Amino acid sequence: MTLTNWWTGLYLGWVAGEIFIAIATRTRRADAKVQDRGTQVLLWIVIIAALTLSGWLQNILHHDMPRTLRPISLALLVAGLVIRIAAILTLGRSFTANVATHAAQTLERRGLYRIVRHPSYLGMEIIFLAIGLHARNWICLAICFIPPTLAVLYRIHVEEIALRSLFGEEYVAYSRTVKKLIPGLY
Repeated sequence: MTLTNWWTGLYLGWVAGEIFIAIATRTRRADAKVQDRGTQVLLWIVIIAALTLSGWLQNILHHDMPRTLRPISLALLVAGLVIRIAAILTLGRSFTANVATHAAQTLERRGLYRIVRHPSYLGMEIIFLAIGLHARNWICLAICFIPPTLAVLYRIHVEEIALRSLFGEEYVAYSRTVKKLIPGLY
């Protein structure tokens, strides 16, 4: 199996997985407090637009980055997928595609949640970086990474408000010791 086949299979698997997540984990519980503020729709619009535009430009712009980025982008794609899946599995039933909380929910501090408060978004960010690097063009990299990152940062902001509202001082204390997205930095 070639590098291109691996890339295509994993990329399409990621897309299918995100569609499944959006449908299967959307909160429908009667006791849930949905506080999404339209971020799920915003994320989908921005990500689809950015990846579509980048894919289109990739076919008309020249490659101004080395071909050696292809295996690196594949490794980053795998890493992003592993991080995202691990974060989702750790949260279990508390994971939702839309920002929602419920009274029985507990603050997760195990696994990747010891390192960053939003590891599933960290996984997504690594995936966006991988897709941009795979295009081997600086413009495509910027399109794949910057707009989705801005949408994710807004989503994190909305989620942080919901989590502080649910967990209060416990979440504030957790926030003081664990960074949002990038271990040790942010």
